[in-house]
Amino acid sequence: MRDFQVQAWLLLLAALLSGCGEVWNNPYPTQDGGRNILYSAFTERPKHLDPVQSYSEDEAEFNAQIYEPPLQYHYLKRPYALIPLAAEAVPRPRTVDAAGRDVPADSPRVAHTLYEIRIRPGILYQPHPAFARDAAGKLLYHDLKPDDLKDIYSLRDFPQAGTRELTAEDYLYQIKRLAHPRLHSPVFGLMSEYVVGLKEFAETLKAEDKALADSGKKNAWLDLSKFPLAGVEPIDKYRYRIRIKGRYPQFAYWLAMNFFAPVPIEADRFHAQPGMAERNLTLDWYPIGTGPYMLTENNPNARMVLERNPNYRGEAYPDEGEEGDRPAGLLADAGRRIPFIDKVVFSREREGIPLWNKFLQGYYDFSGISSDSFDQAVRISVEGEAGVSPEMAAKGIKLEASVGTATRYFAFNWLDPVVGGQGDAAGRERAKKLRQAISIALDWEEFISIFANGRGIPAQGPIPPGIFGFKAGGAGINPVVYDWADGAPRRKSIATAKKLLAEAGYPDGRDAKSGQPLVLYLDTTDRGPGDKPRLDWYRKQFAKLDVQLEIRGTDYNRFQEKVRKGAAQIFVWGWNADYPDPENFLFLFHGAQSRSKSQGENAANYSSPEYDRLFEQVKHMENGPARQALIDRMLVILREDAPWSFGFHPKDYSLHHGWVANLKPNHMARNGLKYQKIDAARREKKRAEWNRPVLWPLGLLVVVLAASAAPAALGWRRCEQSKGRAA
Repeated sequence: MRDFQVQAWLLLLAALLSGCGEVWNNPYPTQDGGRNILYSAFTERPKHLDPVQSYSEDEAEFNAQIYEPPLQYHYLKRPYALIPLAAEAVPRPRTVDAAGRDVPADSPRVAHTLYEIRIRPGILYQPHPAFARDAAGKLLYHDLKPDDLKDIYSLRDFPQAGTRELTAEDYLYQIKRLAHPRLHSPVFGLMSEYVVGLKEFAETLKAEDKALADSGKKNAWLDLSKFPLAGVEPIDKYRYRIRIKGRYPQFAYWLAMNFFAPVPIEADRFHAQPGMAERNLTLDWYPIGTGPYMLTENNPNARMVLERNPNYRGEAYPDEGEEGDRPAGLLADAGRRIPFIDKVVFSREREGIPLWNKFLQGYYDFSGISSDSFDQAVRISVEGEAGVSPEMAAKGIKLEASVGTATRYFAFNWLDPVVGGQGDAAGRERAKKLRQAISIALDWEEFISIFANGRGIPAQGPIPPGIFGFKAGGAGINPVVYDWADGAPRRKSIATAKKLLAEAGYPDGRDAKSGQPLVLYLDTTDRGPGDKPRLDWYRKQFAKLDVQLEIRGTDYNRFQEKVRKGAAQIFVWGWNADYPDPENFLFLFHGAQSRSKSQGENAANYSSPEYDRLFEQVKHMENGPARQALIDRMLVILREDAPWSFGFHPKDYSLHHGWVANLKPNHMARNGLKYQKIDAARREKKRAEWNRPVLWPLGLLVVVLAASAAPAALGWRRCEQSKGRAA
């Protein structure tokens, strides 16, 4: 019993001593404490890290730190401005006629636009085994046998690594990869319409791939360098030229995307060797780049790690921005070399509650705001301004809020006989008034308040704030749905909507001819218990017009198929801008981009000859009064035809701890990690303060154990004493 008591007190002493030196619940190794490491979380595992296939936000969070396309967006300036990244300058396009002679950009004789890009000399790739060479200069790992890979499970298992200088050929090789028959680039269809010869190049590669398969070499490396691509040509080691059909001013924006980042032929050849794919040794798993960071750990089910690229040349932090950036401290590091952070650790969190709790404990430097934590994190002032709650402010947590370059909407399928735009003139007019009535009844202000915690602004059209063509105030409202009153848009009354519904042939929600109730169908992937409040809200909006809304829930693949075939009647959809140009939103209504006819992004299959004619003019114009005038007319057409109920432009809210600096939302660029910095010492102090171990329960436990053991100990002692007397 004495031994038991001694052990209990030793346990308490050990607990007290351990509590003095470190935080008990720290999920990271002790040796990482105080280091220049940024900690973040991700919820969805990235599917593609190969720049030819990657197109989603969760993938760009990693790729944008690794790959370097020719151009990038200025981190601080708004409106968004393109600046050089790997290129020496933003290329100035040349327009030429069919004979190759220079002609003015607005000439009807323009046949091609030429983009000549010069890459900065001296840029090096990250260390990689694909570049490793022996003393004679031969590549070490380009002729591997199965036995050579028996102990290889990651790139770190290769003993040697090397590097080389970035060249123009690397950019040409990646553009060719857009047409690779074994890869499925989401932008190949669009790029093949513009890059001269890309469509024909794809056919050439397809034939070569078939020839390899027929000769028994299926999946053998397809060397793209052997085949010329007419629209892309090298000029010298650091310069290359891209030839575009006609005029496409928005092409410059694509040069800031990873689809046009470099991929060295050595890496393509290295990863194509037999046995590599089975070990996840692919470009889809291990990106290779010249950027500030490299992916050193890839376990997408648990943890992914970016570390500083030791070969990175460095870049200067911006020395200018927009009004308010200097007072906000965003220019304090002007001219300093970046990146500031040595390592970034991303941990996967499948549930929102653990992520939120770890953020509050200081173990994550950033956090989004879920609906469950919104009231705890945010307070909305009487003026409608968002700020952090007192609880968050006390911890030094800060809020970043910005309207995204995105839109969410209700789409009416133009091919549908009830809500669409087909049939005779009288039928089209009735369907238009039906769409207008529904657009008025759908109270997006209420939706934003209930389901988005106020994080959005009602849309007056497809173009969000911050994009050329958007107009604020009374000049920019949708007059079909809103009136301008007392300096603000006011949604038209349900009485107005019911009048339109009656004119459409559905008085009181019934067909005027048959007397049958009007039933409309919403196709959706929302089917779970958590979706019920939102689906009930949709039904309620239609019920205002005495219209029945039936929900047709299905799985994602079936839903996509229905939209692709034009079989869905009404559906909820959204769009995030690829680049900050109105064309990237206006093309969502272009007849040639119909989803059902050409698999384009016009998911509503909208068609208007006048709109299409104006779009063909607008898409090639530079921003200015003439372009704005045409956009204004296009918006009049869209608002009148109402192929969408223009929903809302979401606001992005994010939280970060006060030890994070140089953080500014940028909805076009994803390479912002290199600008950010942290005060690791301040973070360590706050973690210790917020995670002090609570020791009194252990002490109480020891006391209780000792008290409970006391009677037994006394009994044992009496027994021993009585034995002694008997002896």
